[in-house]
Amino acid sequence: MPRAIRRVVTGHNASGRSVFINDAAAPHVYNRGPGSAVVTEVWETRATPASNSGSDEVTDHSFRLAPPKNGSVFRIIEYPPDKQRLAALEQQRASADDSSGHGAAFDRGSPRHPGFHKTSSVDYAIVLSGEIHALMDEGEVLLKAGDRRRTGIAALRACRRPAGGQPRAIA
Repeated sequence: MPRAIRRVVTGHNASGRSVFINDAAAPHVYNRGPGSAVVTEVWETRATPASNSGSDEVTDHSFRLAPPKNGSVFRIIEYPPDKQRLAALEQQRASADDSSGHGAAFDRGSPRHPGFHKTSSVDYAIVLSGEIHALMDEGEVLLKAGDRRRTGIAALRACRRPAGGQPRAIA
C-alpha cells in the first residue's frame, strides 16, 4: 500500500504576501495494478519560466510520462521488489499504449530488464528510502537513500529491486 505524500503548496494573496494555499496529501496517485510502481504527481510546471500566479491544481490530468513541452514534473515513485514488479512490467509491455507515453517509451528489444525505457526528457532521481539499482545499457549502480542520479536525454535506463521489504521511494 503506497503511503500518502503530503504536499504543501505556497503562493501569494491579493496583497502580495506569501501564504499557504494547500496542505494535504497529493491528490493524484497513479497505480497500474498489482506489482506496478506507484507514481504520485507532486507538482507540474507548464512553461519556462514557470508562472507562480494563481492557485489552480496543476496535476489534475490523466497520467502522462513526459513533462509538458517547456515544463517540468515532480514525482515520487514507489517501486515494489522485482519479484512483484517484473510480471506487471511484462504485462504492461504487452499491452497497447494507453496514450500516456508509458507504453511507447518501453525498449521492447532490451534483454536486460523489462523496465528499460527511453524518453526525451532529462530526469533527476533522489532515493528517499531504501536501495535501488539503476541500470543503463552498460553498467549498473546501487543507489541508497540520499543518493542522486541524473539521466541524460534519450538514455535507455531501468531500475530494479531484487530485495524484499517495503517499497522504495524515488523523487
